[in-house]
Amino acid sequence: MSERAVSRRTLLVSAAGAALAETQRRRNVLFFAVDDLNTRLGCYDAPVKSPNIDAIARRGVRFEQAYCQYPLCNPTRSSLLSGRRPPTTQILENLTWFRRRMPDVVTLPQHFRANGYVTAQTGKIFHGGLDDDRAWEIGGTKLQERRPRTPAEQAERQGQADRWVAVAGEGEDQPDYRMATRAIELLEQLKQQEKPFFLAVGFHKPHVPLIAPKKYFDLYDPESIRLPVDYAPMPAGEPPAFRANFDLFIRREATPELARQAIAAYYAAISFMDAQVGRVLAALDRLGLRDNTVVSLFGDHGWHLGEKGMWAKVTLFEVSLRAPLLVAAPGVGRAGEACQRVVEFVDLYPTLVEACGLPMPQGLEGRSLVPLLKNPGAKWDKPALSYLKRGQVLGVSVRTERYRYTEWDQGRQGAELYDHESDPTESLNLAADPKHARTVAKLRPLLRT
Repeated sequence: MSERAVSRRTLLVSAAGAALAETQRRRNVLFFAVDDLNTRLGCYDAPVKSPNIDAIARRGVRFEQAYCQYPLCNPTRSSLLSGRRPPTTQILENLTWFRRRMPDVVTLPQHFRANGYVTAQTGKIFHGGLDDDRAWEIGGTKLQERRPRTPAEQAERQGQADRWVAVAGEGEDQPDYRMATRAIELLEQLKQQEKPFFLAVGFHKPHVPLIAPKKYFDLYDPESIRLPVDYAPMPAGEPPAFRANFDLFIRREATPELARQAIAAYYAAISFMDAQVGRVLAALDRLGLRDNTVVSLFGDHGWHLGEKGMWAKVTLFEVSLRAPLLVAAPGVGRAGEACQRVVEFVDLYPTLVEACGLPMPQGLEGRSLVPLLKNPGAKWDKPALSYLKRGQVLGVSVRTERYRYTEWDQGRQGAELYDHESDPTESLNLAADPKHARTVAKLRPLLRT
């Protein structure tokens, strides 16, 4: 063999070794998705015991004003995981698989897989059986598209949902406990891989029914629960902004006593889920993976707890759209800081891509939050857009640092303007006030972007 051939072979081996070393140095991702979790967490100054989620906040940046793109499971997850807004995804309900609308879209975990990551999943990441068939090397669920429920099925589902239950023990028979156990097994398996990993862990609670071990119910005395300042026993307004209750207090009144019990049960479910987050984080630390793993956590949308007489999701009010978003990126962002800038869930895809040094895919409609991870007070001028369809009427809402402005059917079915500096509960609609006409004129074009 000639000297030139030996040199070339040495060069190729060195290049391959360097590429492998670079792959091994890439940050891992631990991606927590939580169902129906609003910002009632300790790290968001709520009277809820969530020490493990709070620990993620201490390790990274807590986004105080983070908003989902659609306050319902399948649309918000399809948006976040594809990096596209609902007008692009055309997913506006819980029945349609995102690939029926976007057959060639590259989802967040799929992009990591294409860039040399081992992708693994346990629990609810995409919605139910509408999983990504191209995303996971380990885990994933078989595609099972749904049809609308029959009236009998809907009645049975409502009967199962509209309740709260304390169970014995640690909750070992509950899905979230089993998901945490599986996540720990996957971490132990992924630790042995030469490649970096993207591990997605989806927890169900505090989704209804509100089930948690009794020890977590014991943390909260219903009599000490404070009701929202805009609490009402039944929905206190008219469509399309308001809607009848579902999930909880379906066709029944939420008396103050029952409302306090329900809120205490919601808190108990959060604390139970938080304990499962803690079990996974403890395994991450035990395996020596913390310093090279980006940890993110989000609740897929907000959740009413009696505000304006409503419970659960599917409104364009603040409590239904605002949800927790935490990102802890060692070596990239700051630790233990809060960001007051308005951000969107569609921003998480490009954030994780940049934080891990991957090439940025085309077509993403969010903006990377890495500048805010590095400096939570950095200049940021992007508002948050959210959508909701009621029957044939589309509502679009824009949130800036001060205002929320919403139009239904481009204003033909109503408009809402709330000034969060003076009205954080969104109780005074200023949209028709001539004094605020200039504000409306400034915000209205943002709905079309």
